[in-house]
Amino acid sequence: MKIERIVTTRIALPLRRPHRLAMATLTDHDMLIVQLFTDEGIAGLGEVSIIPHYGAETPGTVQHIIDACLVPALAGADPRNLMQIHARMDAAIPGHAYAKAALEMACLDCAGRALGVSVATLLGGALRQRMPALWVLGHGEARRDIEEAQSLLESRSHRLFLVKVGKGEPAENVRRALDIKQALGEHASVRVDANQGWDEATASWCIERLEAGGIDAVEQPVPAWNRAAMQRLAARFTVPIMADEAVCTLQDAMAFAGEAAADAFSIKVSKHGGLMRARQVATVAEAAGISLFGGTMLEGGIGTSACAQLFATLPSLAWGCQLFGPRLLKDDVACAPVSYDAFDLVLGDSVGLGLEIDPDKLRFYQVPR
Repeated sequence: MKIERIVTTRIALPLRRPHRLAMATLTDHDMLIVQLFTDEGIAGLGEVSIIPHYGAETPGTVQHIIDACLVPALAGADPRNLMQIHARMDAAIPGHAYAKAALEMACLDCAGRALGVSVATLLGGALRQRMPALWVLGHGEARRDIEEAQSLLESRSHRLFLVKVGKGEPAENVRRALDIKQALGEHASVRVDANQGWDEATASWCIERLEAGGIDAVEQPVPAWNRAAMQRLAARFTVPIMADEAVCTLQDAMAFAGEAAADAFSIKVSKHGGLMRARQVATVAEAAGISLFGGTMLEGGIGTSACAQLFATLPSLAWGCQLFGPRLLKDDVACAPVSYDAFDLVLGDSVGLGLEIDPDKLRFYQVPR
């Protein structure tokens, strides 16, 4: 089997409501869809979702790297040989994890279809079909966030919640998070994510109060480069400190593990450069006793299926997963073979990633180059 053609399509999908993050407020969401075609007529799908200002990549840069650098490098390659796929991509250009993640995803989907098995099976096999699913409270107002969380609790949709606290006045953000926690009580787990928004002194002030108020975890409180501050915060406080933007490469994971600079890692397929490399990061965490959270870049159906199948194979997923993208999106170009039941994401049976593109929707949501 050989790769004959790869097509990339940039799309923007509408959200059900504005979603407020530390770095941007989203009303729609940019993604890049990859379609890989082989000489045997078997195709594969990949997706990369990009949150503005989360990292250095944009939909345009990812599409350019794939089209200009990686597509020529993969011409004629066997999509089932993932080691060769990664070797070719790394030889073509260093870095650019998002682009490589999307192409690897399409290769895994293609390989699964060719062999008649799921991507989870290709990664070693699923240990779970269900995983607790977290919802991000993105209104930025305590009253509205509390109303949304209570509605989700009553419908048995979500009981794990994340509050974004990195943008704006720190004291107000801490008060909002604690108001939400107090309103929900023991019925829900509430965590916060600063998205690198605090310096160390501010983080210390905030975390002291968040810990006292019963917040369950603090994600990426300081800039990604400040591993020393992460280590001091993790040593000082009992509430778990989770690394996200700071742990992208395998070398990042090794450094954090060696210095005890975090209690938990947020695993994200795109930032690690693919499912296989995300699994390597998870293995380092496992060896170091660092707990895992299945993070998200607000993936659509394709990305959600891929992430869920990876997370299903991890020995432990202590913090659940954040794969709520399909619920936040108003529409999609492909429906993931997952469902939500009794606070959990439920992974369905699939061959490959288990979905197909709707060509009409792909055209409708396409963003011109």
